[in-house]
Amino acid sequence: MKLQTILELPECTTLVKGNPEREITKVFCCDLLSIAMGRAPAGCAWVTVMGNKNTLAVASLTDTACIVLAEGVTLDADTLAKAEEEGIAVLATGLPVFDAALKIYQAGEL
Repeated sequence: MKLQTILELPECTTLVKGNPEREITKVFCCDLLSIAMGRAPAGCAWVTVMGNKNTLAVASLTDTACIVLAEGVTLDADTLAKAEEEGIAVLATGLPVFDAALKIYQAGEL
C-alpha cells in the first residue's frame, strides 16, 4: 500500500504530507520509544501517542514511512517543521491506537 492511501483516510488529518508514493509495509503500534527504536520495521506506519521531537528521531532511525498520532495527540510547530524538513509524514487522528491501526490495516489489507 502507498502512503497516499493513509493520507486519504477520513479519520486522519495530514500534518506533514511526506512522500505519498512511499510504500507502507506494516502497521506498527508502540508507545515506548526504546522498543520502537529496536523493533519498528522499515516502511511501517507507526501508530503512537508519543507526540514529541524524540518520536521523529526514532522514525528517522528506523526508516518509518509515517507517524500516525492517535488519541488526539499532535506535535508542536517546531517539531512539525522538523518533520517537513526531514520528509517524515505525520498524521493525526482522534481514534484510539488500536482503532487507528485497524483502519490503516483494512485500508491496505496489509
